[in-house]
Amino acid sequence: MTEKRIIKKYPNRRLYDTGISSYITLEDVKKLVIKGIDFTVLDVKTNEDLTRTILMQIISEQEHGEHPIFSANVLTRIILAYGKTNQYFLSDYLSRCLEIFEQQQSVFQEHVRQLSDSIDDMTEFTENNLNIWKKITDDFFKQESILPLEPDRDA
Repeated sequence: MTEKRIIKKYPNRRLYDTGISSYITLEDVKKLVIKGIDFTVLDVKTNEDLTRTILMQIISEQEHGEHPIFSANVLTRIILAYGKTNQYFLSDYLSRCLEIFEQQQSVFQEHVRQLSDSIDDMTEFTENNLNIWKKITDDFFKQESILPLEPDRDA
C-alpha cells in the first residue's frame, strides 16, 4: 500500500505536493482524487488539516460548469440541516447514498459492457454468415457460367 501523500498549503494559496516535490494546482488535486490517491492537505504554518476545504473548492469550481450536481434547492436544504440534530445523520446518509449510486453505476457499466460484447459477438457471427453466403453464391454463379447454355426451345 502506498503512503498517504502530504500536500502543504502555503499562505499565498499555493499547494506543494511533498510526494513529487512540486507545486500543484487544484486541477492536479482533482486528478489525485480521480486516480484514487490518498492525500491530506495541511496548512504549512498551523499544520491544520485543510483537506475538506480544498475538496470543497474543487467542488465549487465544478459547480460553475455546464452540468452542476447541486441545485439551489439541494444546497438550501443542506444549509438548513446545519445546526440541527439530524446534521450528523445527513452526512452519513449522503455518504451511503453515494456509495449505493457508485455500486449501481458499476453494475450498469458491467451490463453495458456485456451487452456490447454480445453485440460484437452477434456482429462477428453475422459477418461470418454473410461471408459464407457470399462464397456459396460466388461458387454457384461460377459453376453456372461454365455450363453450356441450353437452346431456347421456343425458337
